[in-house]
Amino acid sequence: MRYPSAWLAGLSLGETIACELRLQIINGTIKSGEVISENRIAADFNTSRSPVREALKSLSNEGLIRLERMGAVVLGLTRTDVEELYDVRFLIESFVQQRLAYADNTALTASLLQLIDKMELAVKHGDIVEFAHLDFAFHETIITAAAHTRILHLWKSIRHIVLTVMLITTGEVFSEGEAKLETVIDKHRIIVSALASKNVDAIREVVETYFADSRTTLYHSLP
Repeated sequence: MRYPSAWLAGLSLGETIACELRLQIINGTIKSGEVISENRIAADFNTSRSPVREALKSLSNEGLIRLERMGAVVLGLTRTDVEELYDVRFLIESFVQQRLAYADNTALTASLLQLIDKMELAVKHGDIVEFAHLDFAFHETIITAAAHTRILHLWKSIRHIVLTVMLITTGEVFSEGEAKLETVIDKHRIIVSALASKNVDAIREVVETYFADSRTTLYHSLP
């Protein structure tokens, strides 16, 4: 599995390299403890070492590698790391969705329903990558709609890892068949319904249920 081409569009070469390395680290292609060198990565991507350094700096900031002279040691993403990532996602989305209960979210819910329709098309075409990208866009659309500057800063610090994990977990969901995928889509529709209701308690309960279910899928998907 590779990053969605739409996601890579507009990124610098260093950011593109970081995306590809991030996916290989999280899916276990590049193992924890492995040493990766600037020269090797530059050769693999047919580039100079400058964009490689940019990529390694990003991965270091995310805690996936430890920088060494001329390269890095892979730390990977442990189960604890993933649990903490989902804790942060839950805190962000719980806060954001409850905040949106006090706003006019008519346009937001319409946009979310359009994304769900596209997710259903991705299921029909068996397109795992497109489904994952749409799923990610669904959640990012909600977070962005809250227009909370500090929350957006926090989200941007984890969004690349979140997308990568979603790419991997979506493959597991697709392997379970169309019924499972319909369940996933229904959970997104429930989120939209809760937002439309403007009932803070209902929104809180829906977010808690959504992330509890997502954790279960996650544990069965990562290496």
